[in-house]
Amino acid sequence: MKKLYVIALIITTAFFYGCGRGSGGELVGVKTKKVPTKTIPLGMVYIPAGTFVMGQTDQDITFAQIAQNKQVTVQAFYMDETEITNSEYRQFVNWVRDSIAIKDYLQDPQYFIKPKKGAAADPGAPQYIDWKKAGNIWSNKKGSAGNAAKLQDMYYQGPDRVFDRNEIDVRKLKYHFAIMKLREAANNRGVKGRTRSDNILRDTVAIYPDTLVWLADFAYAQNEPLTQGYFSHPAFKDYPVVGVTWRQARAFTVWRTQLYSAYAQSKKLPPYTRADYMLPTEAEFEYAARGGRIGNDYPWGGPYIRNAKGCLMANFKPGRGNYIDDGGPFTVNVKSYFPNDFGLYNMAGNVAEWTSSAFDESASTFTHDLNPTLNYEAKADDPEVLKRKTVRGGSWKDIGYFLQNSKSTYEYQDTAKSYIGFRCVTAYPGRDIRDKK
Repeated sequence: MKKLYVIALIITTAFFYGCGRGSGGELVGVKTKKVPTKTIPLGMVYIPAGTFVMGQTDQDITFAQIAQNKQVTVQAFYMDETEITNSEYRQFVNWVRDSIAIKDYLQDPQYFIKPKKGAAADPGAPQYIDWKKAGNIWSNKKGSAGNAAKLQDMYYQGPDRVFDRNEIDVRKLKYHFAIMKLREAANNRGVKGRTRSDNILRDTVAIYPDTLVWLADFAYAQNEPLTQGYFSHPAFKDYPVVGVTWRQARAFTVWRTQLYSAYAQSKKLPPYTRADYMLPTEAEFEYAARGGRIGNDYPWGGPYIRNAKGCLMANFKPGRGNYIDDGGPFTVNVKSYFPNDFGLYNMAGNVAEWTSSAFDESASTFTHDLNPTLNYEAKADDPEVLKRKTVRGGSWKDIGYFLQNSKSTYEYQDTAKSYIGFRCVTAYPGRDIRDKK
């Protein structure tokens, strides 16, 4: 027994010596890599943490009484300076298209990353696409000439073809993803029989925008040119993407997160260099729209919707239908008009925008005053009232009242409209940038 005690003492002493080496026997914490310099993500602006009075600043002319005043605090975050454009969303569409083409149709080893030399081949390991070689799969260049026959099934077939043209069957463009439902995990922690997989949301979303919204949203209007060219024509590449449902917008944020994560992993960057991309909460959107001002009606200040020269400050429906008076009959370039004091463009007008918050008329009475939001993951068989998502900002077809910072409305999560788009946010990693200590 004495011999065993001596052996245990030696092992314990060696363990603590190893852990405390260089610390002088003191508590010094875990040694980590140096945190890289925080850089603002491309196309985003920094929104500092702050407190503001959320809610109505002008008369509630509709007597809706759903914008009760409440002082809230929002942590620092980054936000896209513009709405997501057709060009940016098309990057998502093309990525999904090419992924499906390579994995499901071509199945050619040349388009996948090869294991390192000496590494044992694992048949069950996931295959990762080598995007440096995937750019030519649709061409007839050397190395891809034999792809045409294999990819033929990705096009519309038989009677669905027009003039026998090869057009991608957009119904096949579906994005599969899985994310943690952290709120649900927090609410159900400790529940007997509940596993980690119960807190994972797995979804499959058809991601191609509904281009028919330009006709479906307006009875007896000749909008066929917009239906045919708004999303695909280069002239509209810097216009806001529309015809995107809330679920499609969320799928985009997941893909954008994974896009950067793959890059960070390839560069061996620490995982905490950037948080997940998300849709803004209702509070984040209103706080960002106000631009740090107090009690302002619109992102540019107000109380008027024209400046001193008589120029309209946003893209909306002036008067009784003089759409062209503000410079555009429908949507305009995402960098039109002046940005607000945070550097954000079109936080009012152009297109209304999806938020991550579920819509409830009384939400302000029970949400927290720190980073408030109402989240609900609506199921397919839920009543329609539970599928309402908050929409902010007003659009090109709305009157000026809906451009107010405090104005909140909703749309159903599976609904696409010609006047609703979105932009992304991501949390500021670590402390507020103003904290220099």
